[in-house]
Amino acid sequence: MNGAILGDIAGSRFEFTRPTHFNWKTVPLFGGTSTFTDDTVLTIATKYAVLNGLPYARAYGLFGRKYITVGYGPMFLNWLHAYSEKGYGSYGNGSAMRVSFIGEYFDTLGEVEREAERSAACTHNHPEGIKAAKATAAAVYMARTGASKKEIAGYLHRVYKYTVHKPLALYRPTGKFDVTAMGTMPLAIRCFLESEDWESCIRNVFSVRCDTDTVGCIAGGIAGAFYGGTGLDEDALLRRFLIKPNEGDVFDTFLYEWATKAPTKETAV
Repeated sequence: MNGAILGDIAGSRFEFTRPTHFNWKTVPLFGGTSTFTDDTVLTIATKYAVLNGLPYARAYGLFGRKYITVGYGPMFLNWLHAYSEKGYGSYGNGSAMRVSFIGEYFDTLGEVEREAERSAACTHNHPEGIKAAKATAAAVYMARTGASKKEIAGYLHRVYKYTVHKPLALYRPTGKFDVTAMGTMPLAIRCFLESEDWESCIRNVFSVRCDTDTVGCIAGGIAGAFYGGTGLDEDALLRRFLIKPNEGDVFDTFLYEWATKAPTKETAV
């Protein structure tokens, strides 16, 4: 899950603009404008739901309204303001970016896919939204349980019909901002498959014009599970980016505390 959160934060500053002479191979992973977005908030909300036995919709509403200015799409914002707990037919990539903890926590692939579907259905109940959540959680589960890249790619292609063999070299000339699950998932999968470690996975994301925070979150979550972490001082980075002053100028530690909370099986959904 840390790989997903830090992938979101790393990608946040390149979502809409890039500096002159941008070099994806050497640019610092984090900079002055790096910040957590809705991807991080809802990733942590998923963990909160699982560990507290809370419906996913309830947790997403709680976290979403607590952190309302972090970049949600208009449909999700309407869902938050309506206090809804029903899906609105979205096929956006939001269902996939928040499920990494499910892939880490549950014990079997079947459980992981069932929980991922439940987590998606309260908002992204379009078949493509459901599929993206299940595929991402499955990839994280397979990555952390010892599957090879070939096995992960084969499963995502065979079961979820995602294009996994198109190289990043063919994405780079035509990359564009795309928030659909269909446009995001093949790219995120490929960024992981062509990586050598977590950092190179995120640099692969930087190399393509895209929805960088969300692609970074999805790919970073899979890579973190596969490589056994990010290779960075994760706690220091989580403290740096998740603990921020709230409206009363008091440091808000809520996201950090739940991001780092040790899970226990007794409180599973």
